[in-house]
Amino acid sequence: MRFDTDVQALSASLQIGDVLFIRVRARPFREISIATGSWTNHVGIIVRNSEGEIAIAESAFPRSRITSIERFVARSEYGRIAVARLKRSLEPSQQIRVSEAARRRMGIWYDTGFNLHSKRQFCSRFAREVLAEATGINVGEVESFATLLERQPGAALGFWRMWYLGCIPWERETVTPASLLNSPSLERVFDGVVRSNHGTRRHTQGGRA
Repeated sequence: MRFDTDVQALSASLQIGDVLFIRVRARPFREISIATGSWTNHVGIIVRNSEGEIAIAESAFPRSRITSIERFVARSEYGRIAVARLKRSLEPSQQIRVSEAARRRMGIWYDTGFNLHSKRQFCSRFAREVLAEATGINVGEVESFATLLERQPGAALGFWRMWYLGCIPWERETVTPASLLNSPSLERVFDGVVRSNHGTRRHTQGGRA
């Protein structure tokens, strides 16, 4: 499923609770893509902001925040975007709870250790927990670093040893953008390239999540 559209058309098709997937160019996120065997390495979730408009809630560096859809899309390499939606339609009360659950998680520091049980947050954990709190549905697969990295022999273990100061926490549990994208509870409603409203394809200008 591949499409080509613009930000305005994409925004008009989005619903509260949709999960948006992008590819960030920064080195740690590229290594996440390799380790998970997936093009995507960052996610956000559609909410309604304080002005009543749809926007992206995301766990990003340094702290979780609300971002405009246009700015979120602009960070994706080559404009590649995927949108996944719960197979079970959200009731109005659940849509409200999605926005409320995301709002309660605003301002939390980013977890560069990708620990599912830390006091901090990272993108896939953030989206997963917002949906779980609002709907009771768990998306994505919880797995240990050992399971994750053994599945991808091409993963750069040297990089991850350096990232974790010499010792990869093999038993640490995490959840990845790839596992959310492939969750059986979600269906992909868009996967393609999103252009700016001026007709040019978006390329990320920075490396941060």
